[in-house]
Amino acid sequence: MSAHDSATALRPIAVGGTAQAALGVFAFSFSFPATAWALEGFGPWTVTGLRGTFAGLLAGACLLAAGARVPPRSAWPGLAAVAVGCAVGFPLLSTLALRLSSTAHSAVVIGLLPLATAAVGALRAGGLRSGGLRAGARPPRAFWLAALAGAAVVLAFTVQQSGGAGLTTADLYLFGALLVCAFGYAEGGRLARDLPGWQVIGWGVVAALPVNALTGALALTAEPVHGNWHGLVGLAYLAAVSQFGGFVVWYRGMAAIGVPRASQLQLAQPLLTLCWAVLLLAETLPATAVPTALAVVACIAATQRAGKGTGKSRGQSGGGGGGAPSQ
Repeated sequence: MSAHDSATALRPIAVGGTAQAALGVFAFSFSFPATAWALEGFGPWTVTGLRGTFAGLLAGACLLAAGARVPPRSAWPGLAAVAVGCAVGFPLLSTLALRLSSTAHSAVVIGLLPLATAAVGALRAGGLRSGGLRAGARPPRAFWLAALAGAAVVLAFTVQQSGGAGLTTADLYLFGALLVCAFGYAEGGRLARDLPGWQVIGWGVVAALPVNALTGALALTAEPVHGNWHGLVGLAYLAAVSQFGGFVVWYRGMAAIGVPRASQLQLAQPLLTLCWAVLLLAETLPATAVPTALAVVACIAATQRAGKGTGKSRGQSGGGGGGAPSQ
């Protein structure tokens, strides 16, 4: 096959991967408003435990129905990172933060997640190459400059919204959440090159099921429960979409176009969440949201252009393995 034919064959993979990663971002953009709704009916520990429990049961049923085999032992450390980061750590820390901070403020702090994910993914890729496995080339310097610019824009927005008061307890929760989630995202994207994306998150939430079930059971006895439809709808969304369904398309997208490039699409997530905060929670949209959105879109475009040369070299070199990016 010629280099042109190879690039042509890989192009649909990249287009589909970008669309799936973007769909995952869209699904995740509702997570904070859904959490705010869930907190209207349940305590933070109850929300964390129940969303993880329901997601684990749903994932377990899907794995059982599909006859999925238990992943090899080599995948267990990565699945443990997915479980700790995406099924326990991020849900708990972000829920605790949303008790102390607005959805809008929390969304822009978590906007730093793409940079953290890209950094972890690139470092992990270097480790894989040293072990003789294909992981793709490191992103070029222009990619990192654009990513840093996007993160700086989000950070400036956050500082401006806090009135220069510095980090609060909610911010510390959020920074901890984005750190553990970055490892979960990066490891999940790596595993999705060899396992179907839905199985990666499926096994991750199943692995976390005992912890989440125990947390939920204990929290129900200690925290008050207020029966209302906001709480139930929010909890259902967190369990079915934020904790499981959204990750299915997100990990498949990362496997197709690469962890660093897919992670940059998430720069748009806090801005989408700001829109939902206004529409669903009646929060006031900050005046700087529009210029921040324009700056973030520009950074996303720059990171995508910066990654094209790297992607072409991989496609032409026949790196092997499914899900290689083409742009």
